[in-house]
Formats: sequence, C-alpha cells, structure tokens
Amino acid sequence: MSSAGTEPHAEAAPAAPAFTNASLDALRQVGDELADATVAELFERGEMGKFNTLMRWFSTAGQELPDGLPDVARAYLEATAMPPSWVDWGEMERARLFFIDNNVHISTALSFVSMPACYAIPHVAKLLSATHSLAYPSRRMAETGQFTVYLMQPNAFEAGSRFIPAAQKVRLLHASIRHHLRREGRWDTERLGTPICQEDMIGGQLAFSIMVLDALHRLGIHISNEGADAYYYAWRVVGAMLGIDTALMPKDLDEARLFGDLYLTRHLGPSSEGVHLTRQLIDLYEEVVPGTVFDPVVPAMIRYLMGDTVADWLDVPRSAFWDTAIRTAPTLLGVLETLEDRSPVAAWALDRLGHYTSVLELSSLTRGRVMQYAIPEQLKGDYGVTSAKPRLDRWTPPPITPDLSGGR
Repeated sequence: MSSAGTEPHAEAAPAAPAFTNASLDALRQVGDELADATVAELFERGEMGKFNTLMRWFSTAGQELPDGLPDVARAYLEATAMPPSWVDWGEMERARLFFIDNNVHISTALSFVSMPACYAIPHVAKLLSATHSLAYPSRRMAETGQFTVYLMQPNAFEAGSRFIPAAQKVRLLHASIRHHLRREGRWDTERLGTPICQEDMIGGQLAFSIMVLDALHRLGIHISNEGADAYYYAWRVVGAMLGIDTALMPKDLDEARLFGDLYLTRHLGPSSEGVHLTRQLIDLYEEVVPGTVFDPVVPAMIRYLMGDTVADWLDVPRSAFWDTAIRTAPTLLGVLETLEDRSPVAAWALDRLGHYTSVLELSSLTRGRVMQYAIPEQLKGDYGVTSAKPRLDRWTPPPITPDLSGGR
C-alpha cells in the first residue's frame, strides 16, 4: 500500500493475518463498546427522543454542541470528534482525487454492487428489513450517497464539514439497532452472532471499497494501483470512525481480498428479504431513469456486475436484449476514457458531466433533504428475525483466494 508508515524493506513487513472461520466466528460476538454503552444509557434514561431532536441542529464539525444534550451523548460526541491519529492526509487527498475522477462510475458501483451484495447475505438482509420503517424507500440509498459525498469533500475532516457528524450519528444508529434487537429478543444471537458485529462491519466496509474497485474493473475503467490503494485507505479510515477495531481491519487490499473472499464464502446466499430489498432498489432507480424504455437497464447492470448466480438469488429480472447490450459498456467507457486522455477539454467536460450526473442522482434520492441519520426509537412492528489514469501500473483484481474453508 502506498500510505505512510510502510516499511522500507519487504522482509520487515508483517505477515498477512490468518483469517479463518474460527477467527471470523470470534468477530461475530463483538459489537462497538463505546457506542453501545452510549445508546444503552440514553434509552435507560429515556433521553433518546431528546437526543434526536437536538442532533437535528448538530450537522457540521466544530459546531458548538447544543444546550441540553445528555451528558453521556456529549461525552460520546467529544470522544469521537477527531479522525484517527494515524491518518495519512496525503493518501486521503489521493483518494479524494480518485473519487472526483471516477465519481459517476463509483456511484454506479455503490448502487448496483455494494447494496445488492449486502442483500445477498441473508442475515444482513434480515437486519436491513428490520430497520426499513422509512418515510420513503430511497432513504437508505440517499443516506449512503450523501455520506460518501461528505467523505470526499476537500474539507471532510475540517471545521464546517458534515462528514464527521454524519459518521458519529451512523455509529450510534448501528448501536441502537443492536440495542433494539437484543433487548426485544428479536435476534438469534447464538446462531447469528451480535447484530452489526465486527465481522459484518468489516464486510460492509469491503462492500463499499474493494467491491467497488472490482466493479470499476469489470466496467473497463482504468485504475492505477495508487488510486486503488488510496480509495481503500479512505474506507479504512471510515471504518475506524464507524467503530471497527483497527487491529481487526484488513490493513491493505491484499488483506481485504483474503478477508472478503472468506466472508462471502461463509455468508452469501438467497433469502426472501434479499429479494424484497432488491426489488425496492430496482423500482427506485427505474423511477430515477426518465420514461420506461430504459427500465431494463437497471436489472441488466446489476446482473452484469454481480453475476448470474447472485442475481438469480435476488430474483433480478432477465432481459435477453439488455443483458447482452450491457456487455458493451466497457467498450463505450473505453472510448470515453481515450477522449479524456487525449483532450484536456474532453477531460474537463466529462468530469463536469460526471459531477452533475452524481448531483442529480443524489438530489433525486434525497428529494432536497439533508439526511439526519436519526436513531430509531423502535423498529418496524411486524418484523421478526427469528423467523489520472496511467495505462501502465493498472490495478487488476487478483484471482479468488484458494482454500477458503480455513481452519477452525
């Protein structure tokens, strides 16, 4: 990885961790101690409603915390107000430039790979269904898109930014879901582990990082090793800010591949909740695409990027014409990349087009609202769980990890 702190001699580098079924089983029992304790005390004192109300006025880093904030919430917000001390800011800037250069492609991958991948993990799909008592079906995607945009702003970690407060609220949101499911006896902890456990948090981090890189490669987008490293690094920083133990997180793309392959082998599969969530996702983006002629493009893109096995598990519709036509996407994107490489004007125009496309997509999802990441005071009542692009130095995903079974 190109971040600071890499040892100068290969022989001095630590060996990759031995991710096994046993080590990942241990991660299934671990949540987020700080956020869990904060949420438990807020609920015990009956202060969650008050906290949510006050948090609507707390949206930018460096802003004075509102009067009347419960002491435990104030302590949590003060303890989590800074990014990790080990952050390499040069690497974060490289990640931001990578995002700007590929924003529309990254948005496509987040929508049509990262989210469906979560739906293809049955216990994660069950959990997402539990928290989907939402005002409108685009909320989950709107929150994800807005969070990513906040992360990639030049001032993401400075006073006045929206990213750090968003990360603080998302971390508490996850803790509140754990609190509800365990307190109400609606989660089979013995069979499924702690809800939103460390294993699943790392799995989610990889869905939004390495799976996005894989999707960009499948679309024919040229990615440098430096760009791929930086993009993963940014999500590693995010993972730490969302409560993942940095000692447990894969430290680079090689370790992420090892962890991700084993995680998916352990958990991928079909479920009725996954089918339902995927249908909602497809319906949502068919609403965003004008007219109906191009509606089949959405499931065709999911099927192309996810593969037929997972797409069939999620009941993604087939289209003989569009499933074939979508395979020309890498060629078309390759032509655009060639124009971008050869013409500064074309590069500027395509960057602007990508920016405005992403802005339009996000505004359609948010409907002009700022997503507040409120902490749910109850879950859905009818839910029951127990039921620059150099052509050289181009990043390519490695082959699948051998011997995924690991040792127990």
